[in-house]
Amino acid sequence: MKSRTGLRVDVLEGARIAVFSLRANRLRTVLTTLGIGIGVATLLAIIGIIQGLNTSFHRQLATFGANTLYVSKFPWIIKGDWWKYRNRKNFTLEQLPRLRAMAPFITAMSPSVSRMSDVSYGSEQVSTVRIQGVNHEYLTIAGYDITSGRFLTEADEEVTRPVAVIGADVADRLFPGISPLGRSIRVDNRSFQVVGTLSRKGKMVNESMDLLVLIPFKTFYASFGKGRPFEIAMAVSDASQVGMAEDQLIGILRRLRGTEPGQPDDFNINRPSMMAQTYAQLTGALYGVAVGVGLITLLVGGIGIMNIMLVSVRERTREIGVRRALGARKRTIVIQFLMEAASVSAVGGLLGTTVGLGTAKVVSLITPLAADVQASTILGGVFFAAMVGLLFGIWPAARAANLDPVEALRYE
Repeated sequence: MKSRTGLRVDVLEGARIAVFSLRANRLRTVLTTLGIGIGVATLLAIIGIIQGLNTSFHRQLATFGANTLYVSKFPWIIKGDWWKYRNRKNFTLEQLPRLRAMAPFITAMSPSVSRMSDVSYGSEQVSTVRIQGVNHEYLTIAGYDITSGRFLTEADEEVTRPVAVIGADVADRLFPGISPLGRSIRVDNRSFQVVGTLSRKGKMVNESMDLLVLIPFKTFYASFGKGRPFEIAMAVSDASQVGMAEDQLIGILRRLRGTEPGQPDDFNINRPSMMAQTYAQLTGALYGVAVGVGLITLLVGGIGIMNIMLVSVRERTREIGVRRALGARKRTIVIQFLMEAASVSAVGGLLGTTVGLGTAKVVSLITPLAADVQASTILGGVFFAAMVGLLFGIWPAARAANLDPVEALRYE
């Protein structure tokens, strides 16, 4: 109990002397605070942008749906020889009913093929629009909602009607202030009647998900040629069973395509989660470098604190000798200098946190980069800055505490 009381007195006394000393050397205190503040601001701004990008990417990825699979002869991320995938057999429309019968866990399935084209209505034109051929079940798989009109029907597919459902960006830019329903848009000099509009989904990796025109799959082939390979988009009943469904689907597809035992799969089952893994691989090294730069800046700030504290010890050598001669213990001297270092560092951390958050917010407002800083990151920034001060204040504090009182009193 006596020891705890003594420690509390030492801490309170050390804090009082530290505050007095910092106020007596305001310019030095401000400059030292700026050093650590710049380090924390740099680190927090980088972390804020990284967290914002991660949040934005995973939010966009969630729009694909957790229970969806996409089967194609191409992987979404091609590694190695492209021709290996190009030479695989295409899927055929005749295989789709058999696949559906062999895989009862599939709740919705649609062939999907696309191309990029300009789309026009009257004098208005939108460039680089994704024209996608799908069937009536695609709406369930892709997670869009209909905001006006209707979606594609089986009848549209059977009679290859030239009808289209357009994305929100296409509707806004071709039909400002008027309803697009019943009007005809032109795609490569072909006319398609708009029968519905889709809800807005936003951007995915800075690419608009709403710059889109959906037409019946057979209409797409009739209009733009049948030579394009298509992928099969499908949804399963339970998102938690996607992994099991994928395993079963591999065997089903091998039988469907006549793949011999021992031969590698000649198809790929793509999942939205694979994009998250690729995203993490592509950005991991970049993030490591960015955080490393922030930590180096913080390290420089910490060295600045240590340098200032060493100068302070030298300047106050006689004061330390007097205190030691009057009975001050080494622990009291150590605590005093550690409190000074931690106080300067914590104030710098708080200042840097404010500047860092503000910088991240400004970046998110004037650039496509998102920013999102979590509360734990803010608390961690201030705490980490204080710890940097304590760490780099240990040597100066120990040096002050180990001064010989007699020699210190002689110091001029």
